[in-house]
Amino acid sequence: QVQLVESGGGLVQAGGSLRLSCAASGSFFSINDMGWYRQAPGKQRELVATITSGGSTNYADSVKGRFTISRDNAKNTVYLQMNSLKPEDTAVYYCAVDFIRRRYWGQGTQVTVSS
Repeated sequence: QVQLVESGGGLVQAGGSLRLSCAASGSFFSINDMGWYRQAPGKQRELVATITSGGSTNYADSVKGRFTISRDNAKNTVYLQMNSLKPEDTAVYYCAVDFIRRRYWGQGTQVTVSS
C-alpha cells in the first residue's frame, strides 16, 4: 500500500510565500511523474505543475514564474514552492504521484491567500 502525506499549507497574505511537501511511503518500486493540482470552492480540480522522473517540468500559465516544482527522488518527495501568492491561488492543493499501475492522491492541504 502507498501513502502520500502532504504538509505546508496555511494562511498567508498576498505577496507571501508557502512551500508544500508531499512524501510517498509504502511498498513500491519506482515513481514516475509527480505533480500538484488544486481545487477552489465551486471549481473543478486543475493542474498546477508536474515534474517527470527526469526532472522535466510543466506549469499552468497562471502560476508560471511564481511557483516552482521540484522533487527529491531519494526521499520520494515532491515540493511546490509558491511565491508572490495571490488571493486567486486560494484552494485545496493535492499532490499526485504516478506509479506503474496507478495514480495516488494526497489528502489535500488548504492554502488561503488573504488580500
